[in-house]
Amino acid sequence: MANSLNTITVDGVTQTMESYQASQTQANKDNSTLGKDAFLQLLVTQMKYQDPLDPQDNGEYLAQLAQFSALEQMTNVADGLGEVSKLVGNIDTSVLVGQLSNMIGKDVQWSVESTSTDADGKSTTTTTKMEGKVTGVSISDGSPTIIASSGGKTYQVGIGDISRIGEGVQGN
Repeated sequence: MANSLNTITVDGVTQTMESYQASQTQANKDNSTLGKDAFLQLLVTQMKYQDPLDPQDNGEYLAQLAQFSALEQMTNVADGLGEVSKLVGNIDTSVLVGQLSNMIGKDVQWSVESTSTDADGKSTTTTTKMEGKVTGVSISDGSPTIIASSGGKTYQVGIGDISRIGEGVQGN
């Protein structure tokens, strides 16, 4: 691949960003609804096969063209709102990563849940408190996490699992 910065790996398959976006667009198409291209094609076909001795009223064509124009504008607005939504999501993630970067070097406490099943098939969930120092920030599967070091091991901690940040965490 020409530029490794413009690639994405999903389920072990690496593709260029353009081919990934094209595959997502194709996967998200819903063939059960008519788009603006199908609407225009129907209008042209209707005009092509009309009876020349008994043509349709011009008012009907104007109404259909107005509907087509309205449909196109609504489609453009919907596409624009989708782009705005992506932009806001990217800004939110960037702000959160910036805020999390301020945690690097600070003490942190987090919870880890583990589930075990005994011989009778009964499940037991145990919550363990962990403590360590934040060494980095990561984004995994679109979710920001922190990288914490504790007891010589490195842990990737979800934001929702953090229970305390700052001085005085260790030794409590």
